[in-house]
Amino acid sequence: MNVRDSEVICGLLKKEGYKITDEPERADIILLNTCSVRQHAEDKVWSEIGRYKSKGPLLPLRTNHPRPRIIGVIGCMAQNYKEKIFERTPQVDFIVGPQDLHKIPEIIVNLTTSHILPKNLFEKKIFETDGEIRPEEIYHTGFYEDKRHAYVVISEGCSNFCSYCVVPYVRGHLRSRNYKDILREIEEAVGEGITKITLLGQNVNAYQYKDINFVRLVGVVNSVKGLKEFSFITSHPKDTSLDLFKTMQESEKIKKYLHLPVQSGCDRILKLMNRGYNRKFYLDLVDNYRKIVKNAALTTDIIVGFPSETEDCFQETCDLLKKVEFDSAFIFKYSPRPHTEAQRLADDVEETEKRRRHGLILDLQKLISKKKKSETAIINE
Repeated sequence: MNVRDSEVICGLLKKEGYKITDEPERADIILLNTCSVRQHAEDKVWSEIGRYKSKGPLLPLRTNHPRPRIIGVIGCMAQNYKEKIFERTPQVDFIVGPQDLHKIPEIIVNLTTSHILPKNLFEKKIFETDGEIRPEEIYHTGFYEDKRHAYVVISEGCSNFCSYCVVPYVRGHLRSRNYKDILREIEEAVGEGITKITLLGQNVNAYQYKDINFVRLVGVVNSVKGLKEFSFITSHPKDTSLDLFKTMQESEKIKKYLHLPVQSGCDRILKLMNRGYNRKFYLDLVDNYRKIVKNAALTTDIIVGFPSETEDCFQETCDLLKKVEFDSAFIFKYSPRPHTEAQRLADDVEETEKRRRHGLILDLQKLISKKKKSETAIINE
């Protein structure tokens, strides 16, 4: 999602005449598009901001007056911490939340254009975090970093409120885009020579716009002329249906791949996580997926060290990995997130134990992935 948001921002700025550089040290404006899903991601941003302290006057963008470098923090951390960012990192000039990306060009103009620059102009701090709905046109600037593949957002926000997840608090409740606008964006991308699309959402299969649900949307996207292949991420098990699997099998353009986060193999932990399903439900879902969608890949997300996770709970997750045999998995150590229900729980799994479990389950998945690749190679031969 953040990759597409960055493309949206670049498209908006290019439309206003700004140029993108791959040399940050020479840039007049530094924008850090941020993620708050994990503590580690935030720590990297705080460290990165420190690299971009103003190094003295730079040439102005639209005036004949020298000015210092402008630094903006945008995305989930901006929404999460708001003006507290200015207190921790005074060199930051503005912050913009996920729903206010369209305001960035105007903010930069506000900071860079003036016939008479007052001495305290760059002491001004701007933050925009009150937006609720993104203007549709931000998705139609035509900027894609990859000239063969494009990400297309079909829904914004999430209403699941998994107890560990900050997304509903920084991106808001689930909002599905008009399917006609989604199709228009895909057709525009295809018109630029892009032939592969990934549909994006925090929970794509909860998509619902009037009478068009996600299964129907998949069918409509499959019919777009010039599109050769498409996929989607991320799915939530509780909203994944057999109808989706049947549509995947029947749709010739859809990639036979499903990312289906399980998070834990322990029913007690799944309940604490507010995931809305149990171990048996998940295993039955996987079984049906593999029966219906032939030769399909399956990947997942796993969190270790969630509050009160015992060794037995951890072993249940390892056992689930052995039963399912995912093609690959993204494995994370739990970290408390602001605003979430899980933050109220004691973070009682020691960091050393989280690292141990993370390492063990990572090694297990590597063995499974290696085995799966070997089996695939034999079949292909």
